[in-house]
Amino acid sequence: MAEYRKVTAFKTVAEFRDYLASEGIDIGLVDSVPADGRAALAQPIQCLGRTVGNRWAILPMEGWDCMDDGTPSEFTRRRWLRFATSGAKMIFGTEAAAVMHSGRSNPQQLFIGDHSLPTLKALCAEMRAAHRERFGCDDDLLIGLQLTHSGRYSHPNDAHTLESVTAYAHPLLDKKFGNSAANVASDDELRDIIAHFIRAAELATDAGFDFVDIKLAHGYLGHELLTAHDRPGEFGGSFANRTRFFREIAAGIRRRCPALGISARVSLFDILPFEKGPDKVGRPMAWGGDRYPYAFGGDGSGMAMDPELKETVQLMELLRSYGAEMICATIGSPYYNPHMQRPAYYPVSDGYLMPEHPLYNVSRHILAVRRIKELCPWLQVVGSGYTCLQEFLPHAAEYAVAQGMTDFVGIGRMVLSYPDLCADVLAGRELDRCRICRTFGDCTNAPRAGMISGCYPLDEFYKQRPEAIRLKEIKKGR
Repeated sequence: MAEYRKVTAFKTVAEFRDYLASEGIDIGLVDSVPADGRAALAQPIQCLGRTVGNRWAILPMEGWDCMDDGTPSEFTRRRWLRFATSGAKMIFGTEAAAVMHSGRSNPQQLFIGDHSLPTLKALCAEMRAAHRERFGCDDDLLIGLQLTHSGRYSHPNDAHTLESVTAYAHPLLDKKFGNSAANVASDDELRDIIAHFIRAAELATDAGFDFVDIKLAHGYLGHELLTAHDRPGEFGGSFANRTRFFREIAAGIRRRCPALGISARVSLFDILPFEKGPDKVGRPMAWGGDRYPYAFGGDGSGMAMDPELKETVQLMELLRSYGAEMICATIGSPYYNPHMQRPAYYPVSDGYLMPEHPLYNVSRHILAVRRIKELCPWLQVVGSGYTCLQEFLPHAAEYAVAQGMTDFVGIGRMVLSYPDLCADVLAGRELDRCRICRTFGDCTNAPRAGMISGCYPLDEFYKQRPEAIRLKEIKKGR
C-alpha cells in the first residue's frame, strides 16, 4: 500500500501547496483567510428567500444516539447545540431523520413522527436561542432537517441485522450486502414511503425548521431509484420514472407546506462498489459488462464522473422546477466506496485501506461542485469533503468560495471534534490544533459497534465515557 504523507507534516500553506502540485492534486488554497468580515466566507447570501449570514454550513450527519423510539436524547441535544453555536449560519439538514421506523439506518437514528415532534420543536427553538445568545441575532440563521429512508442499508431494530428495502435487484450490491429479490419495494410500498416523507415535512414545519432536505445520496432509497433502469413499472426505466419518487415527494410538500423550503443532498456522481482485496486495500468489484449503468452521474466506466454530468444536470433542472435551487453536494457512498465519499487517512473498522490518495478524493468533491456550478450557474451549492484537509481546511474553503466554485463550505466530522472552527476562522483566531479532526474514523467505528456517536479521540466528553474503553479494545482486536 502506498504511504501518503500526513497533513500534519506540512508547516506552511506554501509547503502544502507545493506538495499538492507534486502529487497532481488540484486543490486551491489562499495564503490566509482575511479577518474582520473581509473573507469570502464571511459574506452574506440570499438563499431560500432569506439572507444567510455567512458561507459556513454544518452537514447533515447520521446520528446513533437518539432514544429507542427515535426521539432526540440528551446526547443529540448536546451535538445540535454545538452546531448552533459553531458560527455557521447554515445548518444544512441538522441530522438525517428517518421518515418511518422501517427506514432507520440504525436503531438509535432520529425518527421524525408525531411522538418526536414536541422534543424536536423544543430543540429547534433552543438552537436558535443558543445561536442568538452567542452571536447577537438569529435572523440570518437557516436551519433545515434532512428527511431520509435508508433503503438498502436499513437496520431499524438491531445494529447488526440488515432489513433492506431496495429499488431493484443490483448485480453487485445484492452480492456485497446479501440482498435478494424479496427486498425490492413494490410501487405501492414506494407510494407509502412517499406519504411518510410528506407527513415528515409537515412535522418539520410544525417543529420550526426553515427547510427540509430530501436525501438523494449515498445509495439510500431516493438515490438508488435514480439508477433503477431495470425496474419495471412507474418508478423505473425512463428518467421521468426514475425521478418520480422525488417529484411526488416535492409536489406533496409544495401542496401541504407551501412556506417550507425544499432542498436535496445529492451524490453528483458515483462509481463502482469497492471491496477489500487480499492486501486489505480497496479495489473495485469485478464488473463483466461493457458499460456500468448503476453509477448515477458517472461516465459509464464505473470509475469516473461524466464530465458533462448529463443526468445530474437534468436532475438539477427538475429540482429547480419545484423551487429547490439549493443542494448539498456529495459523491459516492460511505457503504460501498467510502474512500471517495469520505476521504480519510485511516480506514474504518470494517473498511479497507485507501486505494488512492485521500487528498485526491478531496479534490474530486471540490471539482465536481465546481463543474455543476459551471453547468448550472443558477444553482446554490453546499460543498463537502473538506475535513481531510485538517489545518488547511479554511484556506481551501476561502479559495473555493472566493473563486465562485461553491456557495457554502460544509463541515461534518470536523464539527464533532472542533465545533468552534467556523467562529474561530471568521474571527481571525489561530486554530486549536488539539481539536482538529485527523480522520481516525472513531465517529463511525463506535456506532458500527453499537455505541453512541461522537468524537472519542478528541472530545473530552466522549473520552471519559465507558464506550471509549470498549472502542479501544475493539480496535486492538482488528
